[in-house]
Amino acid sequence: YQPAPLSEKTLPDTFVVQISVSYKVPVVYDIVSGDEKGYFIIDSSTGIIRTRKDLKLEDFPVIFNVRATDSSSTSVFNEVSVNVEVIDENDSPPVFPSSLLEERLEENLPTTPIVQLKAQDNDTGRNGQLTYGILNGARLKFRIDEATGILYSTSYFDYEEEPMEYQVVIYAEDDGIPEKKRGYCTVIIKIID
Repeated sequence: YQPAPLSEKTLPDTFVVQISVSYKVPVVYDIVSGDEKGYFIIDSSTGIIRTRKDLKLEDFPVIFNVRATDSSSTSVFNEVSVNVEVIDENDSPPVFPSSLLEERLEENLPTTPIVQLKAQDNDTGRNGQLTYGILNGARLKFRIDEATGILYSTSYFDYEEEPMEYQVVIYAEDDGIPEKKRGYCTVIIKIID
């Protein structure tokens, strides 16, 4: 049996799957091995498996065996395995070590890397995979590598003629399910003579 994956936020007493056998007399269902941490409970007469307690993502997948035993003869039985997987929920947004950075950029440089931004996300799998982007209108003067988080200038700056300071708002976005989450960082770039 391979029931639909459960969320890591699944509550106790949630239906997981029903085990059934074709047999001429009633059977008794029992979990016989593989569920050492006691996540599941089975109704001995219906074969319905439910969660017993909160699920810990790091313990899954769990593969356990269920035995159906003839109610009048314990020597007559059959076993089946149940493979339960748990999905990581997207419960953490990306976080930058600092929400405000200040960088200096010399005037008259060609396209150049300024700083590498790195956010952390405590989720796993695609919920923790990050891409980077620029939120405000500074895209005309700057670009960010969406995979590496490296912020680049895209044009020359003249200390005497242009603004001497730019505020670039950077976001890190996860690839979360069911929704994506973002974290933000502002980079103040000072043009120096």
